[in-house]
Amino acid sequence: MDVIRNDRSSARTPIPVTRALRKLGHDIRDARRRRRIPVAILSERASISRMTLNKVEKGHAGVSMGAYVTVLFALGMADRLADVADSRHDAVGLELEEERLPQRIRLARGPKAAKPETPGTA
Repeated sequence: MDVIRNDRSSARTPIPVTRALRKLGHDIRDARRRRRIPVAILSERASISRMTLNKVEKGHAGVSMGAYVTVLFALGMADRLADVADSRHDAVGLELEEERLPQRIRLARGPKAAKPETPGTA
């Protein structure tokens, strides 16, 4: 697995994750620019510092997911986040679940007849 080492922490971030975060950050920056919203105003709307917004727009892995989501919300783009890990889009999970389905389903038998009580046992 390809990983990179962050300068400040010993945490390892896989390269595909770093690329995805960088793309997300650039997309957020482009969305802010298209809307002509200054950094100071967007950071105020998202209740984060300008430095944190700068890190979000660069795609830093150390920034909390909450900061990313709050910025997306402030830009009016948070509605699609609910589908990110939706089971309908989880091909691997659905395939694994399908493998565990029973081969056949048996009908439940009727209720068992109660055993008659024998005298002397209580």
